[in-house]
Amino acid sequence: MTSMTRTRVVTAVLLLQAAILFSPDLGRAQASSAALSGRVSSLEEGPMEGVLVSANKAGSTITVTVVSDEQGRYSFPRDRLEPGQYSLSIRAVGYEIDPAWARPGRRNEVEITSAKGATADWKLRTALDLASQLTTTEWILSMPGGDPEKAHLLNCITCHTVERIVRSKNDATAWTHVLNDRMERNAPGSWPTSSPLHPQRVNWPPGMDTTNPERFRRWGEFLSTINLSKVSRWEYPLKTLPRPKGRATRVILTEYDLLRKDSQPHDVVTASDGMAYYMDFVQPFFGKLDPKTGKVTEWQLPLPNPERPTGGLEVQEDRDGNIWTGLRNQPHLVKFDTKTQKLQLFPLPKELNPRSTASIAMVMPTQSHVDGKVWMRLPGTPNQLMRMDVTSGKFEAVKPLVEGHGSYGISADRQNNLYFLDIESEYIGRVDAKTLEVKYYRTPTRNSIPRRGHFDSQDRLWFAQFFGNKVAMFDPRTEQFQEWDLPTPWTNPYDAVGDKNGEVWAGGMSNDRIVRVNPKTGQSTEYLLPRETNVRRVFVDNTTTPVTFWVGNNNRASVVKLEPLD
Repeated sequence: MTSMTRTRVVTAVLLLQAAILFSPDLGRAQASSAALSGRVSSLEEGPMEGVLVSANKAGSTITVTVVSDEQGRYSFPRDRLEPGQYSLSIRAVGYEIDPAWARPGRRNEVEITSAKGATADWKLRTALDLASQLTTTEWILSMPGGDPEKAHLLNCITCHTVERIVRSKNDATAWTHVLNDRMERNAPGSWPTSSPLHPQRVNWPPGMDTTNPERFRRWGEFLSTINLSKVSRWEYPLKTLPRPKGRATRVILTEYDLLRKDSQPHDVVTASDGMAYYMDFVQPFFGKLDPKTGKVTEWQLPLPNPERPTGGLEVQEDRDGNIWTGLRNQPHLVKFDTKTQKLQLFPLPKELNPRSTASIAMVMPTQSHVDGKVWMRLPGTPNQLMRMDVTSGKFEAVKPLVEGHGSYGISADRQNNLYFLDIESEYIGRVDAKTLEVKYYRTPTRNSIPRRGHFDSQDRLWFAQFFGNKVAMFDPRTEQFQEWDLPTPWTNPYDAVGDKNGEVWAGGMSNDRIVRVNPKTGQSTEYLLPRETNVRRVFVDNTTTPVTFWVGNNNRASVVKLEPLD
């Protein structure tokens, strides 16, 4: 294991040698009603609120996490931990197990029986290596420099955390070559946080300058001021975000490990059959997870263009229960029939892809029953938006977007009119389903970078503003916007979705936090995830009460389920 890997493991979960103490003073009522309970405390704070405690049964791919309350107590319900041997871990930024309390003989394991609940107390102290625990948001808040310089780092977190940068020793000249020769030439997702597992080169179109490293000189100079190229230790103070409090502690988190350690489940949705479906961002695998058992089934997709980068992106369900996704650089639409368990591929016609460089990224089949059309986005091509007739398989292109505008996330209203989020500016666009005419609407926040979003049951579009650090809503009936600031700077939400209760959910790409916003009051709740999570597409299951939130951990080969308790 490399030193970087060891550091990241500590950052992700704080896998500590937990001290387990079977203690009768915790309260018989709590012990008897829970599978596992206990108290977290430290000399510095006394009882500690907002500490995440995780339990993983021996041989299981499922890890369950709860959070300590204001008295420092935590509790696992009996229906979440069946009898067996469990290993435990915690996450509490700025703290580690107090070695004076963790005397020899205590271990990070506990036996849970059906007869009575187990108890496990934790004594913590201030961490000696705070840097190993920081999220990308905390690094950005800590480092010197203005917002314009720091904003460039948001281009990096698509593939890895900022920790990789601040621990490097590259000077400005070395950075110009790293940025030009590696970062610009590899396909997104090629460099997961842990190690460069699957680098895939990109063939840029003719005329694009990729030969001059000096174009990155100014950016390289900034990076050399925040890393270890000139010093042996960072000379700026390291800042941390507060731990969860109040409502944010009333939650149960479940993480499901996938079959392959290098899986990247960029998009995850739960479908009407109760299964969770995902598409691997980098490799040609489509998968299904059974949330009840943790069983994972995968299908390896064919590679029509094996010389091009692989992997997929958007995953959506149509009204008939079919799952759709795109093969990105291959480029094909993919339809999965959940009843027959069969995959069907629809290739992009040669006349619409004359140079064989197109990429089908986003797919939108949710309203295809209205007119039989599935929408898609093709980045890097003159016609960036297309649709396909499901019956005939015929593709139809929307006229090229206005110069200076782009598209990223797409969503359809009840009439199957397409709305696209302009990742290059502060606009959203609408494509009329009947005429294919395009209309633009400008968000109130300049350079907000709308990224991805979804329509709710009232036919309103909720979306994330990546640079604006906001969630927003557009009402097509009034053509008006509303925006809500997220409570933590540099959260940088990738996606947003409204739930059946009128609340909106988003996820921070930078800080491992899921944000729940009440638009009526403007109040937000931030749930901390058990370990580093590269949040992309977010999904809310409205069939449960309370609703259930899902997200793929794109760099940790897992799927995360968040169940708020209120």
